[in-house]
Amino acid sequence: MNIKNPENRNCQNCRKNFTIEIEDFNFYEKIKVPAPTWCPECRQQRRYAWRNERTLYRRDCDLCGKSTVTIYSPNKDLIVYCLKCWWGDGWDASFYGRDFDFSRTFFEQYKELQSKVPRMALLSKNSINSDYTNHSGDNKNTYLSFCCFDTEDVFYSTWVMKSRNSMECSYIYDSGERLYQCIDSRKVYHCQYSFLLENCVDSLYCYDCHNCNNCFMSSNLRNKSYVFKNEQYSREGYLEKIKEYDLGSYETREKLRLEFLDLMLQNSIHRYAIMERNINSIGNQLYNSKNSKYCFDAEVLEDTKYLYASLQLKNSMDLYHIGWNTELAYEIHGSRGLYNSQFCHLCYDNQELQYCDSCQNCKSLFGCISVKKGNYMILNKKYEKVEYEALKGKIIEHMKSTGEYGEFFPPSIAPVCYNETQGNYYMPETRETILARGWTWEDQVLGTYGKETIKTEDIPDDIKNITDDFIFNILKCEDCNKNFNIIPNELNFYRREEVPIPHKCPECRYKMRFAIRLPRRLWHRKCMNEGCQNEFETPYAPERKEMVFCESCYNKKIY
Repeated sequence: MNIKNPENRNCQNCRKNFTIEIEDFNFYEKIKVPAPTWCPECRQQRRYAWRNERTLYRRDCDLCGKSTVTIYSPNKDLIVYCLKCWWGDGWDASFYGRDFDFSRTFFEQYKELQSKVPRMALLSKNSINSDYTNHSGDNKNTYLSFCCFDTEDVFYSTWVMKSRNSMECSYIYDSGERLYQCIDSRKVYHCQYSFLLENCVDSLYCYDCHNCNNCFMSSNLRNKSYVFKNEQYSREGYLEKIKEYDLGSYETREKLRLEFLDLMLQNSIHRYAIMERNINSIGNQLYNSKNSKYCFDAEVLEDTKYLYASLQLKNSMDLYHIGWNTELAYEIHGSRGLYNSQFCHLCYDNQELQYCDSCQNCKSLFGCISVKKGNYMILNKKYEKVEYEALKGKIIEHMKSTGEYGEFFPPSIAPVCYNETQGNYYMPETRETILARGWTWEDQVLGTYGKETIKTEDIPDDIKNITDDFIFNILKCEDCNKNFNIIPNELNFYRREEVPIPHKCPECRYKMRFAIRLPRRLWHRKCMNEGCQNEFETPYAPERKEMVFCESCYNKKIY
């Protein structure tokens, strides 16, 4: 059945109106689910509320007893296994199987199952000496980094792919190396404090530069070398200008950081959105995609809508951190390799799953948790195919009558608390607001305070004056007052790259990078180039101060 007209609805969460388009209805009909009752933004917040990406704890494995790094605080009523035990053969998820009770709601029964079935401590695969990573794989010597793949010697970073010897970076693709405080960049080497670089080398404090080397405090450059504050110099002249700065000094670096922020905000041209090699698509940081609408931090998509941080998939809607050969997926978070699956969390390489969590290499599951290589199971109980299909149909009808079917897992039953999740960054709420909604809040997030052994003002200003024993100091973050320390490999990096000791903890440094990136939202605006009447959808809100140009005007100014 094809729906002929769009339909306006009222979000059952925020009470704002939203529109369901014709193509949306057609997709829901294809996968046989009802249309959503929450607006796109609230649906994304609901998925955010299930993603603890970077809040780590230690608790003992409930099978072997070994202390392990995990995303689940010790006070949570969960069974948590270290990765070796969870992937091992010493237990069977079907042992926890149970019958469905039609006198009760599905989510009530699902929450009870969650407290019984063992969960993975965190999501990490095929890594060496990289215990403090999550949603990551194929890493070596990577520390306190998240969503990182095929990295080596990477520290305090997020969404870094195929990179080496880098620290405090976010959204780095394709062979980054020797980077510090770089964001949204590709194929870059030995760069610092830069944003939107591509094919750049030996550049500092640069914004929106391509195919450049040896550039400093400059923006909107193409194919340039030895540019200092957007002025062309000879090689010798450029190097002399750089010598004017003691880059190992914290005081110097702070002044440069503020100057760089002003350069981006006041003295650069901003393209309306980062859209490369797309057809009939809108969003931001979107690459090589076709017929993809409202997609952010994504690439190689086709026929998709409302996707965030997703790679290589098609014919899907409402996904968050999904990728690699996925099709006909809807309302899913933190998964890969899915076919015809809906309402799932942390599931890898599966077909025909609904309402499943942490299931791997399975087919035809409904309401299951932590199943490996299973088929035809409901609430972790095994069935014959005919029994499975009949019972699944009855449960779906029951869930429709209770208003549950067609919606992602509610945050109220999430195994993590809202202030531990990405929701706390992208859509922050107060503790009182979250508890009033019936969601959960963690009051015992790890962190030490008042244990510092050195005052911030006593930290030597220049990295050249930091001695080897500095790693034994306990520091105090100048923003949140939390204690932190400098690990040996970190100190080696600072010395090699001439970077001073930071005065903020890793979490507050992440928040600084986070604040620079644009929101995952779009506003309708006009080009700000005088005389141009072009309009577009952009992640730059109307009240922002940046000079935002349409594609045509931007290209005329830059190239």
